[in-house]
Amino acid sequence: MELELQYKRYSENSILIEWPPKIEQDILQNLLFCKKSIEKYYGKVIVEIISSYSSLLICYHNIIEDFYSEVLVLKKLCGSLGVTEIVKKRLWEIPVCYSTTLAADLSDFSNQKSLSIDKVISLHTAPLYTVFFLGFLPGFFYLGGLDEKLSLPRKKTPVLQVEKGSVAIGENQTGVYPIHSPGGWHVIGRSPIEFFNPNSSEPCFVIAGDHVKFISIEEYEYNDIKERVENNIYQLKPTFL
Repeated sequence: MELELQYKRYSENSILIEWPPKIEQDILQNLLFCKKSIEKYYGKVIVEIISSYSSLLICYHNIIEDFYSEVLVLKKLCGSLGVTEIVKKRLWEIPVCYSTTLAADLSDFSNQKSLSIDKVISLHTAPLYTVFFLGFLPGFFYLGGLDEKLSLPRKKTPVLQVEKGSVAIGENQTGVYPIHSPGGWHVIGRSPIEFFNPNSSEPCFVIAGDHVKFISIEEYEYNDIKERVENNIYQLKPTFL
C-alpha cells in the first residue's frame, strides 16, 4: 500500500508530516517506520518527534535554514520503508473491574446504548486493541479497535475529576486515564495498574505499536492487585505476538 504524505512547515524549527487522516494499521506501521528511520539518521540533532494517529511533528534543535532540502531528506527516509520491517509486537493484558461502584458512567452508558452491562463488558473485552499514540495526559494511550456498537459521543459537560485508572469511551475511541484528571469520556471500568510512573526509567510501559487486551476482573481482584501495585510487588509483563 503506497501512502501519499504531505510535508508542511510547522514552525521555524519543525516540520509536520501528514498521512491520510485515518485510524488504520497500515498508516500506523508506516508512521512508526518513518519515525524510527528519522531518529536513526539524525540522532540528537532532533529534539523530539511527536506522533498522532496520522502525523509526525519533527522538532529540530536549530532553525531550519532550507526547508525544501530538509523535506527531500525526509522523503527519502520515509520512502525507503517497508511494512514488513515492523518489530515484534507486544501484548499487554490489562485487568479492569467493570463494577458500577468503580465505574461512574457504566449504568448510564449501557442505558444510552440499549445494551446490558454484561454485553458492554463482553464487547469491550473482546478486541485486541492497537496503541496508536500517547497524549492528552502522560501515559494516556489512544487505542484503535473499539467495537462500533460501543461508540458514543463525549459528554456534553466534562467532569472535573476522573479517577486514576478509569477506563473510558469517547466517540470511537477507548483509553485509560493514568492520573486523576478532568475528562469528558464515559467511564465504564477501572484498572488497578499504574500507567505512569515519573520515577521509572520508562515512565509509561506502553508505546505506540503495542497491543492491549482488557481482562475483566471482580472487585476483590481489583483490590488485591491495587494493594500489590501500591506495595511494588505486582509487575505487569507483556507477551509477544
